[in-house]
Amino acid sequence: MRAEKKLLLTNKAWAKEKVDLRSDYFSRMEHVQRPQFLWIGCSDSRVPAEEVTGASPGELFVHRNVANLVVHTDLNLISVLQFAVEVLEVEHIIVCGHYGCGGVKAAMSHKNLGIINKWLRNIKDVFKAHRQELEAITNEEQRLNRLVELNVKEQVHNIAATSIVQKAWKKSSRPHLHGWVYNLKNGLLGELLVLEPGAEIDPIYKYDFEES
Repeated sequence: MRAEKKLLLTNKAWAKEKVDLRSDYFSRMEHVQRPQFLWIGCSDSRVPAEEVTGASPGELFVHRNVANLVVHTDLNLISVLQFAVEVLEVEHIIVCGHYGCGGVKAAMSHKNLGIINKWLRNIKDVFKAHRQELEAITNEEQRLNRLVELNVKEQVHNIAATSIVQKAWKKSSRPHLHGWVYNLKNGLLGELLVLEPGAEIDPIYKYDFEES
């Protein structure tokens, strides 16, 4: 059987199972979605958001890219962020990286990888900011995994630096920002950072909003 045909057959079995358990499983979500969470994760096929969290359809609004970056010039990411915060009114935003990330590992190297060089440059900037700490780690795997953690934290702060989130903090005291990391070796998620609504950020990134 061709691989894509197997996926289609598996989908049919999954849909039937859901309807057998609850007849309105799909119809109740057909016209509206109210997820509590925006998940910004890595595109790595081993870290599917719903699978590792046990979430059902409708619980997570998901955006994935190489190395779970929050780049302010990425219109795709910023559009997702705005929709999640202003339209879906999510309560939480999770940036989830994973140990052993190939994108982070590539950014630590000097290889010319073509157009993705421009994307990985953002991780190189994180390395540069923490060079002293990272170069003091002699074990290559440990150094990689520490940069994975630092990268997640940096992306959480990048979210906090957006006018989208700051406006929501001021208007409705949400969303909470979370930095998580996934361990491929044991399947467990770990929390690295939490920024509550209104958290202190560097003043240069703060925006003023007119009183409505």
